[in-house]
Amino acid sequence: MKKIIFKSFFPLFILIFFIETAHAVESLRIGWVYAMANAPILIAKEKGFFNEQGLDVKIIKFNSGPLIRRAITANELDLAYIGAPPVYHWYAEGLKSRILAKVNYGQASVIARKDSGINNMKDFKGKRFAGVRTGSGMDVLLRGYVLGEIAKLDSKKDLDIITISSANMDPAVEEKIVAGAFIWEPFTSRSLMRGNTKVILDMNKEIPNYPWYIIMAPENIISTKRPAILKVLIAHKKAVDFLNSSPTAGNEIIAKSFKLGKITDNKGKVHDANSIISEARKRLGWEHKLDKKDIAFIQQLMNYSYELGVMKTRLNATDIVDTSLMKEAYK
Repeated sequence: MKKIIFKSFFPLFILIFFIETAHAVESLRIGWVYAMANAPILIAKEKGFFNEQGLDVKIIKFNSGPLIRRAITANELDLAYIGAPPVYHWYAEGLKSRILAKVNYGQASVIARKDSGINNMKDFKGKRFAGVRTGSGMDVLLRGYVLGEIAKLDSKKDLDIITISSANMDPAVEEKIVAGAFIWEPFTSRSLMRGNTKVILDMNKEIPNYPWYIIMAPENIISTKRPAILKVLIAHKKAVDFLNSSPTAGNEIIAKSFKLGKITDNKGKVHDANSIISEARKRLGWEHKLDKKDIAFIQQLMNYSYELGVMKTRLNATDIVDTSLMKEAYK
């Protein structure tokens, strides 16, 4: 009798096994740099877009690129939402990875106090200026493009660039510790809404829709987990489309994730988190496709890195950018 029961249920067992296998959830670990411009990863997680693709995604927040590199090297991450420069810097040093898709455009600005007398980048000559860690992606953009090409200033001789954490840059400007800062969102908007500072340079006006944060993956992950990466890119596109569906889409998730509270300006007016995000969205936005102009900008950054001595080997953007997965996911 037991044998008959086993035989009658055996085909059903096989059917259930194949159904469960077909719907098996794939697990991925994605690191991201803690910046408002990387909001699509938060949206994809919170809105369930990764889950819709059959992915169990663990997103891990990092405060810097070097920490992400350490995690990738230790095989603790599969992908990362990170700036383009770290990827090609690491590539030149032996960590072979690829840039797969675009995350955002804009975000960076130079600010100064309204009463500083500074009206353009050349006015920073001889002044103390707040920047980030020497050799980082933002540092390359600052020294190569903002100071080198726009201001025609020698970043080593014409001004004193000091390293200050992003969260302390705007207070340093407002308290006159530095004359200006190369800063990004939401810190720029936070400072502007307090009412004491102004934007001297908006990178997105200088180079409209320039790429900054991108999705990257090591070569070995691409070769072994390509189907799962395609699903990540599909979820990423849904997140970007959601953010672009209205001027306020995603604001609640962004405000919560970045702990944006109310700000009282110098006239006593109170600004809520939505106001800060709306201000930030004037200078940054989100896109998922890398186009020829984006790749040309990445090449420009690579050239700066080499000329500044940050990268010892000249590279071509085509060595780093792989649009094949993007095209397959977005077809």
